[in-house]
Amino acid sequence: MRNHPETVIGFVNWAHFIDHYAMLVFAAAVIVIAPAFGMAYGELLPYATPGFIAFGAGSLASGWLGDRWSRRHMMVIFFFGIGAALACVGLAQTPAQLCGALLAVGLFASIYHPVGTAMLVAHAGPRLGREIGINGVWGNLGVASSALVTGLVCQYLGWRWAFILPGLAVAAFGVAFTARVAHEAPGAGGRGAAPVARVSREAMRRVVLALVITIIASSTTFNAMTVAVPKLFAERLAGLTASPALLGLVAAGAYLFGALAQYTIGNLLDRHPLKTVFLPLALAMVPLVFLSAQLDGVVFVVAAIGIIIGIFGQVTLNDAMVGKYTSDEWRARAYAARYFLGFTAAGASVGLVAWLHERGGFTLLLQALGTLGVLVIIGALIFPMETRPAPSAAGPSKSPA
Repeated sequence: MRNHPETVIGFVNWAHFIDHYAMLVFAAAVIVIAPAFGMAYGELLPYATPGFIAFGAGSLASGWLGDRWSRRHMMVIFFFGIGAALACVGLAQTPAQLCGALLAVGLFASIYHPVGTAMLVAHAGPRLGREIGINGVWGNLGVASSALVTGLVCQYLGWRWAFILPGLAVAAFGVAFTARVAHEAPGAGGRGAAPVARVSREAMRRVVLALVITIIASSTTFNAMTVAVPKLFAERLAGLTASPALLGLVAAGAYLFGALAQYTIGNLLDRHPLKTVFLPLALAMVPLVFLSAQLDGVVFVVAAIGIIIGIFGQVTLNDAMVGKYTSDEWRARAYAARYFLGFTAAGASVGLVAWLHERGGFTLLLQALGTLGVLVIIGALIFPMETRPAPSAAGPSKSPA
């Protein structure tokens, strides 16, 4: 049975939403959970670290199983596993139980990026950048909704329901996915293979080096910002509001700009060489992050929106780099390596946020993230300029609309 590309891409997009939503519920709820456990924010936040490490480390096995066994079957495990794990977080009675349940969330969530992204690229056809951009929007909406919905549920129903309700919803998605999507062998996508860039061995070394540097730096920045935003907004907007629901609304609004950036950058990547998008984005980020360290109030929100645009746009770039330079039969393993490296580095950022916050507040944290941004600039400078194929002798071909 061959799956319809739109059906597969639709479920993969929803899975991306769920993946980021699930991983950030605790970051939004910890402000409320910590007092319930008689702990401070900086004391309880590190209990999420094993989950974030598993989010990266588990991707290696997930990608291998996706290529060698079945991407579809791995996604079935993803839906039902995350649903059960979220419910367990909501039922936890001690910090140790909380840590164990969050570890399970991270382990099941590790399935999506290597497996789901490979499924997306296999069905994307020639509009790879556009589909990755749209998929990034769904992930961004998951981040935004997590802050907003968790704030509302914590305020009106209590923090436990902020985990139990989405757990039940994700399990329901698992039932629908199981019924609508069948197993496919690699390369069976219905729109034809996504384009694979052909470059020299020397240029490929530069691609790999740039990707490694960029993934480590940008993934750490991405995870640190998304974990810190609820508390960061609570501190920097203290003169305006202390309502968890309103803070969640402000954070969600800021994340929507990141979603717009991902869609825009995805479309740009179909029209321009990757480096011409990569370098300007990297150069704009560093001064903005350093500037934001000194701001508060509404001006800080504006600067934070710019940072969110940059970090989410970079995620789209990183995924497009892997999608363009790997063939379908190896793609899940290539994404596994990309996300193992990125999320393992990012896992340390949870403890980094708590450690820097205790020593210098969010001013020190933002200055540290600005320094990491310099590494992204180095990665952009190393990355080779993409060579576009020359027009055929019959005349220039028209690009798809």
